[in-house]
Order: sequence, then structure tokens, then C-alpha cells
Amino acid sequence: MKHVIFATTFLALAGCAVLNKPINAPLETGENAALVAPAEFDGIADGETYVGLAFSGGGMRASAFAHGMLEALRDSSASDADPDGILSEVRLVTGVSGGSVTAAYFGLYGPNGVNRYRDLFLVKNAERYMANNAFNPLTIARGLSGGANGRRTFGRFLDETLFDGATFGDLKARSDIKTWINAADVANQTTFLFTPETFDALCSDLARYPLSDAVAASAAFPLVFAPVVVEAHQGGCDYTEPDWLTAARYNPEASAAMRAHAKALEGYADPDKGRYVKLLDGGITDNFGTTGLAIERARARNGFAPLSAEEAVRLKRFLFLVADAGVEKDPKWRQRLRGPGGANLAMSIAGSAMGAASRTGYDAMRLQFEKWEEAIVEFRCSLPRSEVRRLRGSTAGWDCRDVKFFVGLVGFDGLPQEMQADLDEIPTRLKLKLDQVDLAIEAGRMATRDNPELRGFLVAAGLDGARRKVPAGARLITPVSR
Repeated sequence: MKHVIFATTFLALAGCAVLNKPINAPLETGENAALVAPAEFDGIADGETYVGLAFSGGGMRASAFAHGMLEALRDSSASDADPDGILSEVRLVTGVSGGSVTAAYFGLYGPNGVNRYRDLFLVKNAERYMANNAFNPLTIARGLSGGANGRRTFGRFLDETLFDGATFGDLKARSDIKTWINAADVANQTTFLFTPETFDALCSDLARYPLSDAVAASAAFPLVFAPVVVEAHQGGCDYTEPDWLTAARYNPEASAAMRAHAKALEGYADPDKGRYVKLLDGGITDNFGTTGLAIERARARNGFAPLSAEEAVRLKRFLFLVADAGVEKDPKWRQRLRGPGGANLAMSIAGSAMGAASRTGYDAMRLQFEKWEEAIVEFRCSLPRSEVRRLRGSTAGWDCRDVKFFVGLVGFDGLPQEMQADLDEIPTRLKLKLDQVDLAIEAGRMATRDNPELRGFLVAAGLDGARRKVPAGARLITPVSR
């Protein structure tokens, strides 16, 4: 009888499962092309430096670490002439889970928003509206039924504190920074990019889609959150698949990641393949947020994409830094014969899969960058001087081989051991103690300041001798004796 009562009660509670109904609007006219307008340049030297940043997952710890990274990038190159330093040169930012909050915020507000971010978001309780009591039967039932929380718990908090209802259309109107928010399409087992190309396949209007909803999808950790759902409005627009997708279908040399991404886009446009796309934490498929760039390069039909021809000709120094806010836990079951089991086993499997995928993805991305640099040089050196003049504005000082890429990983390695141990104790949650927030920020500053790729980039770009000027409200990086 007890079992019957328990089962009946559980089913009743499960009936209260959270459901995130789709809110993505159909695409009424044309494509989302207006969101990918080409960059504009002012003067021959404009565009010589290009900075890209990728922020990993890891809850509020990752958000704070990425913020410290931004502060260090600014402070390492700020001058009287340019108090924002190389933050002014950031052209691409991509983020996953906790890192997607910082990515979306910086993409929307740019360098001007950096000083406000800590007090607006990092020190607040982003779990304010969430059901997170592990001993509440309703929370447990909802979690087991698909997710204990809906998009409007964390998403509501994001709009109240940071985004105020801003959409991807607002993002494009306010900023020239290309911003990628990464979630995981759990049916196709691929990264879901909130980009015009993805929403073209969905026949959906990305310009009207809220930033907070994309970030909520990117941070939707399984069981804690129900999947964020977007609807495929198949047949609602005049969609034509891109040439690269057609080529990937028949090209035996296409990468596995490229074929998987192409298959997912095909499914979004095909009524027989499903109407709804279910999105969870982007870290499930790529915890560094670099899949999009790898796919962009793999499908490129020329040597410079996703840069434009004008960007490739003007470019001299390219910096791409990946923030890794992952922690290393020493599980207690390593000291015992038995285990892991239950929840520990599930977390170990998930952590192993995500960690291995992220490392493999980062290594693949570095190889892509090496080939990309070579391809850009080859493209530049093949151009007649008349074309160089058209794209660059002048041939004065032109050197087709004067291109250098710097690609690095910014993580906890290299920080003082005691600091690393304290960082490893910071939980992956959306609220932290004040000292934990400031520790993660300081770790981001220190790890970035000491990054060899950043130092090399600053020297090569002639920024190492810039007279430092700390903007009002910024906190100095504290020297650490080793």
C-alpha cells in the first residue's frame, strides 16, 4: 500500500513538471542577414589587430573568472590615448553556461560595461527565483521529470540585473562585437549556436529573440533546469540551405563536427525531422565555446573566412584566448575500494565526457588556427596591388606575410598552489560568497596577466610599452611573489 501511495504521489508531483514553451518568433521576411553586416573601418591602420575571447562554463565562478580576464586585458594595455586598451579590439566573444553571461554582457555593452559587472551581477544571488532545495519532493519530482526550473527563473534574474529585455537585434544595433552564445542540442548531440545561420534554418527571427533566453539555455544544467525549447517554423520562410551544407552532405573529407552540424541544420528545416529543438547546458557538447569557430573554418570556401576579405588584408596581429574556469576535485572514492556509485558515478561520467571533449576540441581548434594563419598569408600574397589598395585603402607599408596569430588557454594552472586549492572549492553554482567571487576575479586577472600568448601579442602589436592608465573604478592586479 505504501508503494502505491508513493507512486501516486510521485506521479502527481511529476504532473507539475516545468515546461518551457518556445518563444522564438517566425521569420516574416527575408533572412537574418541584417545581423551579420560587414565591419566598417576608419583609416588604413584600423583593423590591424583582432581579439577573440572564449569563456568556459562553470557557473558564477566562470562568470567571475571571465570578468577578471577582461579587467586584465584592459589594464595590461590601457593608455591615456586608449583607456580601454585591447578591449577596444575585441571583435568576437563566445561563451558557454556561466561564461555565456559575461560574453553576452560584454557583447552588448562593450568595454564601458566592465566596471559595473561585478556589482550588477557577480555579487548577487542569481538563484533567487530558482527551486533548488534538494530535500523538497516537488523539486526532486520536477527534476526527474525533466528539470526543476524553467527559463524564467534564471532568465528573469538576468533581465532584471543585466539585459532589461535586450534582444539579438539590440545587440547588433549597439555593438560591433560578434557574440556567440552556445547551448547543446541534446537530440542531435551538437552545439546549438544562436546565430543568424541557425535561425535561418529554423525560419525564425533571431533579431527578436531575448539575450536572457539564449543565456538561460546555455546555462540550463540537466535536472536543475528543464530544456529551453525553440520551435522550427518549417515552411514559414523561403529558406535555401547554404552551399557549404550541400557540400558537406557529399564530401567524404568533411569533418565529423561539420557533418553533424550540417545534419542538425537539415533537421531544423525538415518538417519530418521534428518540430522542436530541446536545448540544455552548452558544456555538454563544448565547455569552451570554440566549436563554432572550428566549424566556421572547416566549412570555409576561401582562406580567410569567417573574416571578410577586407579584414584579412588589414589584419596584422590576432589574439584568441580561451578562459578555462574548470576545477579539479579529488574524489573521496579514490581512497576506497568501492565506488563511485549513484550520483557520484553519474557526475564522474558526465565530467569525464565533458572534460575529454573540451580538451580535444581545444587541440583541434589550435590546429585550425595554424592552418588559418597559413591560408590568410597565402590569400594576401596572391592579391594584385590594385586589390590590396581597394581593400586596405593604400599599399603603403604593405607586407603580405606580416600576419601573426597568438592562441592561448587561460586557466588555473600556474597560479599559486594555495590559490588553486581555494578555487577548486568554489562550487559550480549561480550564487557565491563574496570572497569566492573576488577570488575568482583575481584568478582571472593573474592568469591572464601571466599568459605567454598575451605577452607575445602585446610585444608584437607594439602595446607592451603603453603607459598604463587605470580607468576610474578599476581594481589593480595585485602582484604575487612566487
